[in-house]
Amino acid sequence: MSFIEVEHLSKEFQITKREKGAFNAIKSMFHREYIIKKAVDDISFSIEQGELVGYVGPNGAGKSTTIKMLSGILTPTSGKVTVGGIIPYENRKENNMRMGVVFGQRSQLYWDLPMGETFELYQKMYKIDDDVFRRNVEFYVELLDMGPFLKTPVRQLSLGQKMRANIAIALLHDPPIVYLDEPTIGLDVLAKSRIRTFIKEVNREKNITLILTTHDMDDIEAICSRLILIDNGKKLYDGSLTDFRNVYAGGNLLIADFEAEQVSMPDPRLKLLKTEGPRRWISFRKDEIAPMDALNLITSHYTISDFSMQEADIEDTIKSIYEKKISVS
Repeated sequence: MSFIEVEHLSKEFQITKREKGAFNAIKSMFHREYIIKKAVDDISFSIEQGELVGYVGPNGAGKSTTIKMLSGILTPTSGKVTVGGIIPYENRKENNMRMGVVFGQRSQLYWDLPMGETFELYQKMYKIDDDVFRRNVEFYVELLDMGPFLKTPVRQLSLGQKMRANIAIALLHDPPIVYLDEPTIGLDVLAKSRIRTFIKEVNREKNITLILTTHDMDDIEAICSRLILIDNGKKLYDGSLTDFRNVYAGGNLLIADFEAEQVSMPDPRLKLLKTEGPRRWISFRKDEIAPMDALNLITSHYTISDFSMQEADIEDTIKSIYEKKISVS
């Protein structure tokens, strides 16, 4: 059995139907009509212990609703979910003690307390053993470079420092599962890089299972090995990031400077996109031809003085899938 099991999970919300006008406002006081909104629609997946999974979708796709059912906040309308062998919404207290949560725009910190005292407060809340507490504080303070602001009140910390502190708090009690919601939102490039490196390091050290929801595709590419893509409550794709890029992306790009003035493609798998002087932009798909094979085909017919390769942009691919509303699962 996998660490997380989600089987035919659905969640519906009953929304009051509102119509304009004073008469309809009075009418609704005596007789209300409702609309059923299906936020999550028959989703199934399983996640093994230690996996790093990106859970991606546009606003309103059902990401947050799914995470709330996994964390025990919401009860499913139908279907089944288990995390570490327990049903979250039936065992909320036990589930809460075994998970960590970070919301990018909501802090778990106390405004007037310095981080040292905040750690001690959370030790009491989670009943963390003294040796485990001391070891984890030392580990996270060093890995997240929190030493310089450990005695500074939270209200005086920068956004990046607060985010590092929130992540440390979420991991302090050694939870086997962590949900990260937009953990790098609003941060500068250096702060984002530090947090991404930290997440990968913690996963290696402690084998923590992590589900990341974000609109920043750089987070997904830097952290996750697996992608689950949803829209309108339905799962569109579930698989490796590499397979997604290779199979569903629009193709890789070879940019080369040719000595010949006239150039035609020696293979139908290679497509000439653009020409500027000696420079040509040539696209190909990795599932059809390997990058080195594409380069060897070109150089066997033409002399080139310089070249570069670019991988397909995963963000553009995901946008294209949403726009076309196609299923890639």
